[in-house]
Amino acid sequence: MVYFSNFHSLLPYGIIFWGNSSHSDTIFKLQKRSTRIISNNVSCWELFRRLNILLFCLQYILSLLLFVVKNISMFTLNSSVHSINTRRCFDLYLPAVHLTKVQKGIYYSGAKVFNSLPPSIKCLSNDIRRFKSTLKKFLLEGSFYTVQEYFDCSSSNNPKLEKFY
Repeated sequence: MVYFSNFHSLLPYGIIFWGNSSHSDTIFKLQKRSTRIISNNVSCWELFRRLNILLFCLQYILSLLLFVVKNISMFTLNSSVHSINTRRCFDLYLPAVHLTKVQKGIYYSGAKVFNSLPPSIKCLSNDIRRFKSTLKKFLLEGSFYTVQEYFDCSSSNNPKLEKFY
């Protein structure tokens, strides 16, 4: 309760804008330090899992995906860009960009994170409440330490996450 009232209440504020910055490692270290202080130096990893606390990068992914789902009309589907019926036609369109600033922006990174979701979670995007709860379960069970681990998850065989694919 102390963690959620003192630290977590501030964490999601504007996280979709600054969660991809170079300072995110510092925030993650502060998150770990605050849980160690509260738990009398018990392993942070165990405490995060036991209390269902999302790691910093997972909170960033959750907030970013909720933004995408709530503002899906602002994004373009692959099916509207070309008329070929492919298995990725219902994914969000990722334009070819070369600037890192654009790639770290909300629209590009939001579309990229959304496209990496398992299909069983993507199909829940019409019901935000179910989408959020299922996504949070997926992120907690996957316990990704970085955003890159989240992207790599779709290509690896993780037995804990098979029910989502």
